[in-house]
Amino acid sequence: MIDREILLKTTDGAMSTFVTQPEEGGPSPVVFFYMDAPGKREELHDMARRLGSAGYTVLLPNLYYREVEHFELVRDDEVSVKEMFRLMSTLSNASVVADTQALFDFIDGDDQAVETRVGCMGYCMSGPFSLAVAAAFPTRVRAAASLYGVRLATEAADSPHLSVKNIAGEVYVAAAELDQHIQAAEVNRLEAAFAEAKTNARVEWYPGADHGFAFPGRGAAYDKPSAERHWERLHALFQRNL
Repeated sequence: MIDREILLKTTDGAMSTFVTQPEEGGPSPVVFFYMDAPGKREELHDMARRLGSAGYTVLLPNLYYREVEHFELVRDDEVSVKEMFRLMSTLSNASVVADTQALFDFIDGDDQAVETRVGCMGYCMSGPFSLAVAAAFPTRVRAAASLYGVRLATEAADSPHLSVKNIAGEVYVAAAELDQHIQAAEVNRLEAAFAEAKTNARVEWYPGADHGFAFPGRGAAYDKPSAERHWERLHALFQRNL
């Protein structure tokens, strides 16, 4: 794999972005990988490499760049946890959509990326961001995944379930049965919105799984069978569409 850390110019500053690409066989389709709340870190870089080694150019931006150059949650540290929630509050679907234009600008100028074949994915806080990006760029995003995403169908004016009618690509939503950060009714509401809009979407429940099941470093929440299932689904989603 070829790894790079680059700075992408946005309307609000310079966004640090991890880029990983296969050494051979390019140019390759693209996946935008939106970080979860604990921050852009090596654990996510390794997950990006797992996708990249299957033949994708993967971009993982630091969405907190407006506030800090780098943040990585220190678990069981009250100050660090408080800072994480503060940083989360600075983000919105609109801000991530705006930042995504910088990702497109980069791949449009990269001869090792196939700019017409783009997917996106997000865990936790970025589940809704992935859906928002797919809705905002329907002619460019062919596939989108939300992985135990939160705030998927709320009363907010920018709730993702309200814009699924604008999504042209295929969508996959992984929901953890024991997730305390989102209610089943909210996931069901999103699924109903997909059905009404006739979106090419699949919502899959992971029995016995908790929030964070895909991250090996998440302690008891990590569930290897569920984690491997979600990788299988992601690879199939991107292979079909990219």
